[in-house]
Amino acid sequence: MTRQLIFKFSNQHIFKILLVCTLFAACTPNPSATKKTVFNINLDEGLSSFDPAFARNQNTIWMVNQVYNGLVQIDDSLKTRPCIAKNWEISPDELLYTFHLRSDVYFHDDPQFKNGKGRKVTAADFVYSFHRLLDPKVASSGSWIFSDKVCDNPFKAVNDSTFQIRLRQPFPPLPSLLTAQYCSVVPHEVVDHYGKDFRQHPVGTGPFRFKYWKEGEVMVLLKNENYWEKDKDGSPLPHLDAIRATFIGDKQTAFMEFISKKLDFLNDIDGSYRDDILTKAGQITTKYKGKFTLSTGPFTNTIYLGMLVDSSLAIVKSSPLKKLKIRQAINYAIDKQKMIKYLRNSMGTAGKAGFIPVGMPGYDDKLVKGYDYNPEKSRQLLKEAGYPNCKGLPEIVLHTTVGYRGLIEYVQGQLERVGIKTSVEITQGASLRELVSKNGVNFFYGSWLADYPDGENYMSVFYSKNKIPFGPNYTGFNNKQFDKLFEQAYHEVNDEKRYALYREMDNLVMAQSPVVVLYYDKRVNLYQNNISGYSVNGQNLLTLKRVVKAP
Repeated sequence: MTRQLIFKFSNQHIFKILLVCTLFAACTPNPSATKKTVFNINLDEGLSSFDPAFARNQNTIWMVNQVYNGLVQIDDSLKTRPCIAKNWEISPDELLYTFHLRSDVYFHDDPQFKNGKGRKVTAADFVYSFHRLLDPKVASSGSWIFSDKVCDNPFKAVNDSTFQIRLRQPFPPLPSLLTAQYCSVVPHEVVDHYGKDFRQHPVGTGPFRFKYWKEGEVMVLLKNENYWEKDKDGSPLPHLDAIRATFIGDKQTAFMEFISKKLDFLNDIDGSYRDDILTKAGQITTKYKGKFTLSTGPFTNTIYLGMLVDSSLAIVKSSPLKKLKIRQAINYAIDKQKMIKYLRNSMGTAGKAGFIPVGMPGYDDKLVKGYDYNPEKSRQLLKEAGYPNCKGLPEIVLHTTVGYRGLIEYVQGQLERVGIKTSVEITQGASLRELVSKNGVNFFYGSWLADYPDGENYMSVFYSKNKIPFGPNYTGFNNKQFDKLFEQAYHEVNDEKRYALYREMDNLVMAQSPVVVLYYDKRVNLYQNNISGYSVNGQNLLTLKRVVKAP
């Protein structure tokens, strides 16, 4: 597909885009000629919203992170740092958090403000923003952030610079939870004016302000000249003048745009061209060595297979997966190390520990024991389950998405080697998510990307009170000892002691095997060689306020 076909707009749209781009040279062949630096990115999965209340997928999270701020933020070590809240205190009973706000943070200019100039952020704005997440009329995908954690009337503006949150019970990960993009502050004047259309008219306090968005074609953010944060040397942020995003869905086409330097950044390496770029050991091939920068590291994303284990469900009663030894046999049957090397070009870590991934504070593969490759053990377990040589074992249907077909077909082949017959059903991502969220499939591909950097987020997937439809316990796992430990962790403020509880929970999950942990993902980012100052955090949160683009 040619570039001309990709950006085939109407004359009216071309005029609008060129008018915008003329202001900051986003579309000129040589932006440096006007001394403006524009960061070019492609969002291959589109952009669903600019509203933080709906920041549920990666592209939305990335863009919300450029336009908005919250009380706190994460650094590259996934530690919680001050943001609009300069500091905070926790009451002795651990139920009241008091945040003290900066006095120099302003919303972006907008006609809904007096004289069109952005006003100062106050504690009342956080009361409004957080109540909005809980409002059933808004139907925010982030309502879970506070829904089971806060008491009645939980948010209070003591004065303009003091904001309080009152909890129903202790929840030590709260500061970490508040780094989620859902918790960004929004202005009531603008939200109330636009209503649901706020998704297309964002106004925040972040380093970049919204300028233009033609859905599916192009999006433009401009530098917030009044941004409050400074770099470590005291220089005002951001350094870039603009961000320009395209929406090329074809990954090979997007890669060619990157190679031709029309994009400054590319996230992940698609399987269709992975072997062209990376050796099986995960190194850049000779063909591309030196042509761009490859940045990799732990990515707090667990790739797994889920198995329904709730025997009260009709779909489970006829499934062989209801038997523990069958689930364990499946775990032992898969050579995950080989899978990572040959299917992922070493871009990942074999899932031999628990559900909490590499890179998450508290991860320890010496203390949490998952499953190594052991086909003989797998066959023995199948025999013990009443299926010697898999005789009489019914075929199992494994559901996955189009993008992970190759990976799941590898799993299918591995299971076949020990005698477990499976059929693979390919479903679109949204359709599979809907099926899983309704307990409609027994065996499914899944991934769990941290909403916030604390192991509690992963263990919540197995808490019995989070069963469908109340939460993300998609496997229907139910274990009294696990629940006891999970609730005990709510009262443990010492991080290391809380992490020890998480590991104990993770071992219980592995013993009962409601999941097969395939691998822990790796962050794979490609940058042009003239780009510096980029973030390398384990959540793969795109943070562009410190990025520098050299001529």
